Amino acid sequence: MRIVYFTHSLLSCWNHGNAHFLRGVLGELTARGHDVVALEPEGAWSLTNLLADHGEAGLDAYRAAYPHLRTEVYAGRPDLDAALDGGDLVIVHEWNAHALVAAVGAHRRAGGRYTLLFHDTHHRAVSEPDAMRAYDLDGYDGVLAFGATLADVYRAWGWGERVVVWHEAADTRVFHPPAVEARRTGLVWIGNWGDGERSAELESYLFRPAASLGLPLDIYGVRYPDEALATLTRHGAAYRGWLPNARAPEIFARHLATVHVPRRFYVETLPGIPTIRVFEALACGIPLVSAPWRDSEDLFRVGTDFLMARDPAEMETHLRAVRDDADLRASLVRHGLETIRARHTCAHRVDELMAIVTRLAAVPVLDHVA
Repeated sequence: MRIVYFTHSLLSCWNHGNAHFLRGVLGELTARGHDVVALEPEGAWSLTNLLADHGEAGLDAYRAAYPHLRTEVYAGRPDLDAALDGGDLVIVHEWNAHALVAAVGAHRRAGGRYTLLFHDTHHRAVSEPDAMRAYDLDGYDGVLAFGATLADVYRAWGWGERVVVWHEAADTRVFHPPAVEARRTGLVWIGNWGDGERSAELESYLFRPAASLGLPLDIYGVRYPDEALATLTRHGAAYRGWLPNARAPEIFARHLATVHVPRRFYVETLPGIPTIRVFEALACGIPLVSAPWRDSEDLFRVGTDFLMARDPAEMETHLRAVRDDADLRASLVRHGLETIRARHTCAHRVDELMAIVTRLAAVPVLDHVA
């Protein structure tokens, strides 16, 4: 099968979480013998920021971990006749220009013989609904939504059976426990500061509990303004800067535990979507303690695969227990790995994708979406 994926960037994961999952899925498809290519625009915002901060060396970790992935960079509008020639499956990610999304749909309507899917892995459908409704999806065969609550939004917009839940997952070729265990100390949090979507939660569920327990805390990520850095300093946390996602497993392997602090939209408006960091952390065999979110789709065994804190006081209690109880740490690691390997690898998602394509072929095509 020839598969074409239009992404914002495959090369850069700088503030671009979709690259994590996309690399794993395209790698799995390639390993199964499919002809796979990712197309990304010249001057992509994520890649531009990465190169400005770190130069070409910032791509070293990606190139070392994913030498088998193929990317084509286009300037302006791509030649769709050439890019999609012989295509069987075409997927367009939502972090693409409106004009590109519309152009690919028009190409499909004009006689393209491939299955065309729109892939949404963000909260903009609820945080910026007008911007998302402005995408012209006429000509698309379906929508891949990375959680059931997001799929419900698209169903309300008229997509019916043509919106399908397709969760993110861990690329277990890269994200796995270390071959040899070494000494682990302290906590690690890998995440971007963003736009104030979880600033208060980070202080309440991460910085203060870690400081109260005297647990060293390493912070990795980008877009930390001066006031955020001052907050880290005030709580004794160490800011380590940007981390190439392919290096996350080695960083997890140095630490006793990690913490998940979801963005507010995934707690209040799109519950049930954990984001990819949960999958990746559990796949790496590090104990995880999470700030509250509702696992409404039963993706994990809360309390068995990881611990969930209902409030900051319980977060401190959980972190103390993880610090002091080696048997608890071992149990969390064992069960977290068990769930990832049974249900949440990129190999599972490729199996699901193939089934989705087959199923959509039997669903009547929509004339339009309201």
